[in-house]
Amino acid sequence: MDNGLETADLRLAQRLADLRQQRAWSLEELAQRTGLSRATLSRVERAETSPTASLLNRLCAAYGLTMSRLLSEIEDEPPELLRPPQQPVWVDRASGFHRRSVSPPAALYKAEFIEARLDAGAQIDYDLPSISALEHHLWLLSGQLELTLEGRVFRLSPGDCLRYRLFGASRFHVPGDEPAHYTLVICRP
Repeated sequence: MDNGLETADLRLAQRLADLRQQRAWSLEELAQRTGLSRATLSRVERAETSPTASLLNRLCAAYGLTMSRLLSEIEDEPPELLRPPQQPVWVDRASGFHRRSVSPPAALYKAEFIEARLDAGAQIDYDLPSISALEHHLWLLSGQLELTLEGRVFRLSPGDCLRYRLFGASRFHVPGDEPAHYTLVICRP
């Protein structure tokens, strides 16, 4: 693992521990709120393991944060102009999900712009949105993407754009033999 990823993982672990402590929640209480085991939560907070996208989503839901907002909190205050090397990238090594915060969220803004790549054959299941009623605009740039939203299946091809509000479970699946590359704009309600 390169030094940049190690540092980001350590800052993320510390931020997750800080969020729990700010709420005066025990690991047991957080486990009940997320459905995750105390042991898993403890390992994540001690940076012994990197959280998957699904696990991070459950934590974001418990804390009432979008994933972008949580990840931006471990970065310095974002400038107005972000060049590609400044855009934070988070990788879920378990699923092959690469997430670049093109425009990290700031306190006064409601929209977040994300570039994502999901490896061929990968699947990510989210039990619930981090914040209910988030508005999403997903534009598929290349590959194929099957998106299941609360039981409805959408099969996207390059150039397709899907707009939706998320209230329940979702699944991102790449059925083809090439990665799915897409952009996603998320707007808080």
